[in-house]
Amino acid sequence: MGVRGRLPIAFVAAAVILALAHSAEIRARAEVALGEGMPRREAALGRGFVLGEDDGVDPGTKEDFRRSGLSHLLAVSGQNVALLGLLAMPLLAAFGMPLRSRLFWILGLIVVYVPLAGAGPSILRAGIMGGLSILATLAGRRTPRLHALAIAAGALLAIEPRIAADVGWQLSFAAVLGILLFATPLRKAIGEGFGDHGWRRPFVDGAAMTIAATLATAPLIAFHFEGVSTTTLFANLLALPAVAPAMWLGMLVTAAGQVPGLPVEPLNSVNALLLAYIAQIAAWCGRPGWAYLHVQLTIVGLLASYLALVAGSILALRLGRTRQLGHARHPKPAGGPQGGPRLLFAARRRLRVGLVAGVALALALALLAPGGGGASRPIVGLRVSVLDVGQGDAILLQPRGGPAVLVDGGPPGDGLATKLRDAGVKRLGAVVVTHDQSDHAGGVRELFGAMPIGRVLYGVLRRSTFTAALAARIPPRRLAGGAVIRSGRLRLTVLWPPAELLAGPPAEEDPNRLAVVMLARWRSFSMLLAADAEAEATPLEPGPIDVLKVAHHGSDDAGLGALLDRTRPSLAVISVGAGNPFGHPTPATLATLAAHGIPTLRTDTAGTLVLEVGHGSIQVRREG
Repeated sequence: MGVRGRLPIAFVAAAVILALAHSAEIRARAEVALGEGMPRREAALGRGFVLGEDDGVDPGTKEDFRRSGLSHLLAVSGQNVALLGLLAMPLLAAFGMPLRSRLFWILGLIVVYVPLAGAGPSILRAGIMGGLSILATLAGRRTPRLHALAIAAGALLAIEPRIAADVGWQLSFAAVLGILLFATPLRKAIGEGFGDHGWRRPFVDGAAMTIAATLATAPLIAFHFEGVSTTTLFANLLALPAVAPAMWLGMLVTAAGQVPGLPVEPLNSVNALLLAYIAQIAAWCGRPGWAYLHVQLTIVGLLASYLALVAGSILALRLGRTRQLGHARHPKPAGGPQGGPRLLFAARRRLRVGLVAGVALALALALLAPGGGGASRPIVGLRVSVLDVGQGDAILLQPRGGPAVLVDGGPPGDGLATKLRDAGVKRLGAVVVTHDQSDHAGGVRELFGAMPIGRVLYGVLRRSTFTAALAARIPPRRLAGGAVIRSGRLRLTVLWPPAELLAGPPAEEDPNRLAVVMLARWRSFSMLLAADAEAEATPLEPGPIDVLKVAHHGSDDAGLGALLDRTRPSLAVISVGAGNPFGHPTPATLATLAAHGIPTLRTDTAGTLVLEVGHGSIQVRREG
């Protein structure tokens, strides 16, 4: 016997409040359930699809998804909210619930799912839009989707104005705007060519939305990431039949995982096949060398791209209208498509709105781009700048959502404060002095009193530097092996020196041996900051890493080869001055790096090296 009547709103509200209070436990059970009976890769992908938790996805798979244009599947977005509603509606109807009760329950599910999935900018925008649509339906009104998008964007900007600089939010906004503006004309065009009846209808709808979102986000992706996938459209269309079923199965497993003892392996076994298929599509479309093109799009190019997109769409509509007028002179038998002029008028009106929104978005980005109102382009996730300070070290780490951390400051007189301000830094959460020698600490001392600094961290510090920090009201604190520095999602773990080496009076030995060595981690990205501590004198076991900052400006290091064997970095960077009298980097060090097949970049030849670390991607650019 089905459920009859309307469940009280208070009951739904109580269930939502209870779920929110235990969201951490619900997410933990969901993570476990999404891995039951699945291979490791597919389990990690399942968690990424449903929960946006991509830390467990191996770097190679992440790179395939990025290069093929499928990385959006590993970050929860409006697609998840839409699929959640589509899944819940028939399931709730099967219990005999009337429409009004179903809408209340779906609204409650959205409220619970948004924090469960991490409450990122795109899922927040989608949650607000979905909630507005449901509330409008409950009130007996139809809220135009463009209005709902505008309200959602306005609400997010009112809550957190800085969200406009978030690349994920910009891409999410552009994708939804593109779908609202272009999906209907595209759906009509595809339907006329291939038919949109019966089993073809969902594929026509999906293809139209995929093409619309791809067109709307491509300029932004090129602008922010300096590259575009040439296979993204093909990859998304090939993956389309498996994406919704994979999401739905993952959501069902998430719900079933909340009930102790309820088996989820049968659902996971089916979902593993779907996820493996999508991963294979990513590999096929992401691994060829021509699958990803590196481009540099300026703010002018970004604006021109959106103007060209809208102009091309208007031209296509005009051609379509001309074609329809020709058909009107030679009418087809009854049963052909109707309402053409009305559809054209509505589409053109949407395109005019889209033109205004696209120009506004591009102009807003101009304020965030280099040379605009901001000093540097927005940070995607973590930005690591190996600053060109001549013969010395100065590494700036800027995590999104946390204060910047500076590791060393190079020699004195190199204008470090100006370099930091050019990078958009107005305050440093912490400065780490790996060892107090002029080529590492000289620039740091010049910052005292010139820029707000939260604290100075060190292994060994001269009394003069210690006193200068206190005089500038900056608290100094000693570091030793095992210490952890946090800033947002950035974590710096001290690997060397051990506390026992720092105890007692300073030893009469090479100060480089007591240099602070740290492992920087942001999500799945890792970088070993070796300071001047050569591997032959400092036993380190950091595990596999993505980037190595080569120790001591590339001096001879008998232990480098063994360190490379243990860490297997994908990139090495050397901070070194041009024409230095020490012969750094030495031919032996360069030969060891080359023998291990590790690409190497140097500040003496490339200038400042900037690593933009995103969700599963590392982009490198040179500023010099």
